[in-house]
This record gives sequence, C-alpha cells and structure tokens, in this order.
Amino acid sequence: MANLEKWQTAVGPYIDSVLFGDDLGGQTGPLMSPDMYRKLYKPYHREMWTRVKELAPHVKIQLHSCGGIEPLLSDLADAGLDIVNPVQITCRGMDAQALKQKHGTRLTLWGGGCDTREVLPHGTPEQVRNHVREQAQILGAGGGFVFQQVHNILADVPPANIVAMFDELRTCRT
Repeated sequence: MANLEKWQTAVGPYIDSVLFGDDLGGQTGPLMSPDMYRKLYKPYHREMWTRVKELAPHVKIQLHSCGGIEPLLSDLADAGLDIVNPVQITCRGMDAQALKQKHGTRLTLWGGGCDTREVLPHGTPEQVRNHVREQAQILGAGGGFVFQQVHNILADVPPANIVAMFDELRTCRT
C-alpha cells in the first residue's frame, strides 16, 4: 500500500487506469471457489482499489486475470474493479453473449475480440473476419468494450490472419 500511494501520488493525474494482475482462473473455471475468493482476496482487492480511487478518482481499475473467471466477476466489480482483461472466450463460462448481458453494464470488457487459441492461428482469413465481426457486435453493443484479441498473438499465427483481424475491425462500427 505504501508503494501504491507513492506511485499514485507521482503519476495519478497523468494516467487513466491502473493495471493489477492476479490470474484467478484456468481453462475450466476459477482456481478457487467464489467463497474462497471472498475470504482470501476480495478484502485486499477492495482495500487497494479503494485507495487508488481515493488518490485519483478518475482512474479506472483494470485486472489482468486469465481463465474462466465469470463466477468471480460480480465480486470483483463489488470490490471496485472497472475493467477485466483478457476476456478469455474459450474458457468455461466465458461466453461473450452471456458475459455482456450479465456484466456489461458494470465492467468494461477488454479483450475477447478474436480467439487466439483456434480461430486466429488455424482459421482462414475469412473465418477470422467473420469471428471478429461477430465478437465486436456482441461485446461492443452499448459500449463498454475495448477490442483486443483474447491473448498474445503467437509465432504460429499466419500474418494474413492478423491483417484480416485488423482489416475487419476497421470496418466494424458498433
């Protein structure tokens, strides 16, 4: 907390968000039960995130957490979270439509724009375009979405698919 206060005092007026990192999920769901999250993590997340907002009320709180974390999202928002990244749509419980409907008014969904496990590395450019269009329409409806592919683009992704992703994104207006 002392380091957070020093840091926020120095840069708070110049930033828009603070990124925290706690991978709370895996491919099949959270790495702990929601009850365990509430007991072991939520009080500390709330304390840190409240302090950030006290020091710089305009700053948004962003959490990088991989995996199927949907069962934790309401608690994370209650603790003060504004933005979740990535939106790992291939994990259990991370369906884009369901996430948008359940959490889209409380949380900004940063990611989920293109599946980096199957579609981007193994799809055709046309499949990538169709997928990006669909994801942008679902997640972008009503705002609260920052386009980003699900996760890092790895070396096995054909360059034509990366171009297709960004070309399609340029044509999408949600």
